[in-house]
Amino acid sequence: MGKKPDKDCIIREKFELCRRFFDSDKTRSYEARRQQLLLLQARIKELTPEIEEALKTDLNKSPFEAYMTEIGLVLDEISYALKHLKGWMKARRSKIALTQMPGRVKRLPEPYGVVLIMSPWNYPFQLSLNPLVGAIAAGNTAILKPSAYSPATTEILAQVLTVLEPGWVELVTGGREENRNLLQLDFDYIFFTGSPAVGHEVMRQAAENLTPVTLELGGKSPALVSADADLKLAARRIAFGKLVNAGQTCVAPDYVICEDRVKEAFLELLQAEFSQVSRDGEYFSEHFPKIINEKHFERLQAYLQETPAAYGGKIFPETRQISPAIIDSPPLDSQVMRDEIFGPILPVTSLPDLDSAVRYIRRQPKPLALYIFSEKKEIQRQLLAGIAFGGGCINDTLVHMSSPHVPFGGVGNSGMGQYHGKFSFDSFSHYKTVLKKSRYADLSLRYHPYRETDNQLIRKMLK
Repeated sequence: MGKKPDKDCIIREKFELCRRFFDSDKTRSYEARRQQLLLLQARIKELTPEIEEALKTDLNKSPFEAYMTEIGLVLDEISYALKHLKGWMKARRSKIALTQMPGRVKRLPEPYGVVLIMSPWNYPFQLSLNPLVGAIAAGNTAILKPSAYSPATTEILAQVLTVLEPGWVELVTGGREENRNLLQLDFDYIFFTGSPAVGHEVMRQAAENLTPVTLELGGKSPALVSADADLKLAARRIAFGKLVNAGQTCVAPDYVICEDRVKEAFLELLQAEFSQVSRDGEYFSEHFPKIINEKHFERLQAYLQETPAAYGGKIFPETRQISPAIIDSPPLDSQVMRDEIFGPILPVTSLPDLDSAVRYIRRQPKPLALYIFSEKKEIQRQLLAGIAFGGGCINDTLVHMSSPHVPFGGVGNSGMGQYHGKFSFDSFSHYKTVLKKSRYADLSLRYHPYRETDNQLIRKMLK
């Protein structure tokens, strides 16, 4: 019996397969890219029940939540790319400078080459395939490396990708060892979604080969509730943003800051919203997502031990579920206020005014999202101007990142680069500027020998 090839060897073989396929120029044409996207679209529709079952196995997502937050968003991304791909691929004319006349300037999008997409476990289907749609649309070949924490979804991803031409997209499974091996290869682009801690390591490794990166990370995304806000609406929409995927969402509201005078009223309304999912034990067990694994389950329990919940927080060890919990006014130096929570635990604190809230948030790493609840435009403008963040909502949560029409991405510690729709295509494309110069009407002053009249003329032209 022959010796099994080691993991590193398998990874290198897949990398070289993608490299050879890219070098064959088969990914260059519009029809080839369109065909792969159509195949992907049809396969996802065909396997939708199996994808929903995989997400149920990994995270206990209901069919509704699985489709709303994962499958539907991927199909929407593919449909948008198919509709606009031909236009995206066209060369763009640019205005010509005086020094370039006579001639024409164009910007030509071209694929980077072989790209690496590393996806997380919290939305294992959507966050694997949405970036991949952009990579394929831009004409790259790709290695997709999903998280080891969501094995059922990884299995269904393998079935989905079988419809694509071999070498266009290759799947690599495994954990940290495989991640290390992949990051040692000379990719042309890396797209990583995950924690800031791992993002630092990805960027460090990418720097060894000067590989460009997009980093979609996370952080503590605050929700600010002004005294003039519609408190019932704020409670309902903040609860929605926190309870989707049991809070295991990079843009979930991580904590709430209320103005002092409305905090108690807001807490009462928030408790009523949280009770909608937990008061019926059968509904909770069947429809509320579970914590991904024991390590994260224990981490969340530790928060509740340090800062006990004022409401909720019941532990269900047999299913790894935690009922939605509210922590009232935790110490600002407590662990739950320092870490990204990534679970159904919501600290609610208060400050005398919004200026104090702005000062507090600006002392923290820049968040991936910010949620403002206020009816006054001057307050909305004040908070938007005063706080740096990746993206967010006024009087809502989460849904700013659900559209292919606008970009999604972080800033500072919460990430770099953007994607969705055309922004995904741009992220996975290098735009090269090309000047096509006429053979006639040559500008003689640029050639040696330089004279004083040339010196005077160039200073008039370029100023």
